Amino acid sequence: MTAVILASGSQTRFALLSAAGLTVIPVPPGVDEDAVKLSLKAEGADAGRTAEALAEIKALRVSNRHAGALVIGADQMLECQGQWFDKPRDRVQARAQLLSLRGQTHRLITAAAVLLDGQRIWHHIETASLTMRPFSEAFLDQYLDRAGDAVLSSVGAYQLEGLGAQLFSQVKGDHFTILGLPLLPLLDFLREHGVVDK
Repeated sequence: MTAVILASGSQTRFALLSAAGLTVIPVPPGVDEDAVKLSLKAEGADAGRTAEALAEIKALRVSNRHAGALVIGADQMLECQGQWFDKPRDRVQARAQLLSLRGQTHRLITAAAVLLDGQRIWHHIETASLTMRPFSEAFLDQYLDRAGDAVLSSVGAYQLEGLGAQLFSQVKGDHFTILGLPLLPLLDFLREHGVVDK
């Protein structure tokens, strides 16, 4: 059986793959994502191209050290009115981000790539569209109190699968894509490679 490695330290992505019945080995790639984003933005890359490049860079970093393994890299970008958002560093930044997204529709662009021996053999990009309701600042502060540090692990400072659902008025897109992995297309690819039963 071919080894499958997840080039990520993301507990959410690892949990999604594990829950789907895959045995994966998580290996953090050690990529300076901020530097890559700055470089790509300076070159004029859009959020989709940036997510795709980061997914491939992560997978390549790990693939070069693990011959014969299928290495999955993934990344997610949040874009709202031309602005890119990152995971907040602290509660103050999380609050500021959520106020910026309040009443707006933003896009989550999720990309994944699979590499074998340093060569990309599959990639996929999906986009979801999410609209936040015009919540009050009092509600926001209560939300941040209840959610705690969990908001710091999400690019949008929310977790749609939990309390974050209360922030939204509309969500369009695949559930797994929003969580950070285009899981269903990835499973199709892995079936074709004998990693998952048909």
